Parts: sequence; structure tokens; C-alpha cells
Amino acid sequence: MLVGPQSSLASSQWATLDWTIAETLLAIDAPVSSVAQQSDYHQWVGEPRIPESTTDMGLRTQPNLELLAQAPPEQTLISPMFSGLTPRLERIAPVTSFALYSPGTDTWQEMQTLTRQLGELTEHQPQAEQLIEDTQALIATLRESRPETSPLLMVQFMDARHVRVFGENSLYNAVLEQLELPNAWDQSTNAWGFSLVGIEALAAHPDAQLVVVKPLPAGVEEQLAKSGLWQHLPSVREERVITLPPVWSFGALPSAQRFARTLVTALETQHDD
Repeated sequence: MLVGPQSSLASSQWATLDWTIAETLLAIDAPVSSVAQQSDYHQWVGEPRIPESTTDMGLRTQPNLELLAQAPPEQTLISPMFSGLTPRLERIAPVTSFALYSPGTDTWQEMQTLTRQLGELTEHQPQAEQLIEDTQALIATLRESRPETSPLLMVQFMDARHVRVFGENSLYNAVLEQLELPNAWDQSTNAWGFSLVGIEALAAHPDAQLVVVKPLPAGVEEQLAKSGLWQHLPSVREERVITLPPVWSFGALPSAQRFARTLVTALETQHDD
């Protein structure tokens, strides 16, 4: 049997420090050889799952370069926040950086651009286009089925007294805009699309529907049960709180799909009760 020349990318493996790049590569079936902090990825991002054959290169901020060098990837893919590691990573394999959540850009469009860029790099363009189409179709379906709701306050707990509230430039807000759902948080946000506030700030939105995205830091659930500040928030007192499983708040289209699905399901369940 004659075997023709293989494309140089046919068996290429890609390594990444960045979970947003990782979830997108996995969603377009690109071969991934190494991802940093995998147990934390599964706690914060959840899906797509990282294959067991993929090595864990250690901390995102302090990758195990010796381990990476044992089986060098075709390229190591990073986001700008890891750019300080570029000189060391480049000794092992070429490094390419992909930006997301750039100030002044449309987050929804930027997520699609990242998907296409990764599809082109890994020669998985059809899978990248399919991911974009599937996301748009899912959003369109959910937009039709989702119930009406009061404006949403989307939060993640940092500790028992402080939360990130997500607004402009965040993945959560981009999904809300696509679903045509109102966001109660109109304060300015940082480049990642959130404001870090004390939970008392949530009292300024007494009519809002509160959306808590897991994971909760250790001990926070028990502390909130005893917290007068938390228990007296109108949304908590009136049981207008829904809790969602982990969805990577700095993710791309796979996280956007997950957030849209879990949010609409939770709103429908609450609406039916």
C-alpha cells in the first residue's frame, strides 16, 4: 500500500496556557497535547472535557517548561495576559498570542473571530465554522423559548462579602444581548467585563433577578447562610436567586453556549414553579 505525503499539520499538536483557547481548540476537534492547570479548568470551565492523553503543563503563570520540552508542540498558544512568558516558551516551540475581551470591541464578534483564527491555524476551518453556526442556531432557538424576566444581576463570589458583577464587555452580557434579556448592572466594568463590589451594592437593584455562577469559594455557602447582609437582599428574601453550574466567564463560544443553555433552563424552571 502506498502512503502519500502527510500534511505537516496532520499530526500537529497544540499546547496552550489559556483556558479560552483550550475550550475552543477542543470544541473544533483540534489535537491538543498540553493544557495548563487541568483540574482547575474542569472546576471553572467544565466542558469540553480535556482528553486524558493531554499532558498538564502545571500552573498557567508558571508552566513546567521541562515537561513541555519533552514533547514540543507545533506551537504554544497564549493570550496577552501570559505574554511575559513568551521568551521562555519560544525556546521550546513558536508562540502565537490571541486576544479576546479587547477594550472597545464587540465581544460576540470577537469570540467568532477567535474561533475562525484558531480554525485557520489548526486547519480545522470547517469545524470552526460549524461551531459558529451551531452557536448561532442554539441562541436563536433559546431566544424563542426563554421566558420574560426582570433584569438580571450576574455574579460570581470572590468571598462571602465580595462579588464580581458582570456587565459591558463580558461573555455573560454578550449572551444576554443575543438572547434579548435585560442586564440590571449598568455600572462601568473593567476590561474583563466585571465590577468587583461588596454584596451590599446588590441592594441598589431590589427588583433584579440574581444569577449566581459557581464555583463558590470554600466555606462561602455556609457563611452566606448566616449573613444578615445577604439574607436581607430583596432578591434573596423573595427567592429570586438562581444558581448556575460553572461557566468560564472569560470564555469563548463553547462557554457562551453553556451559559445560554443553563441560564434559559434555570429561568424556565423558575418560571414553571
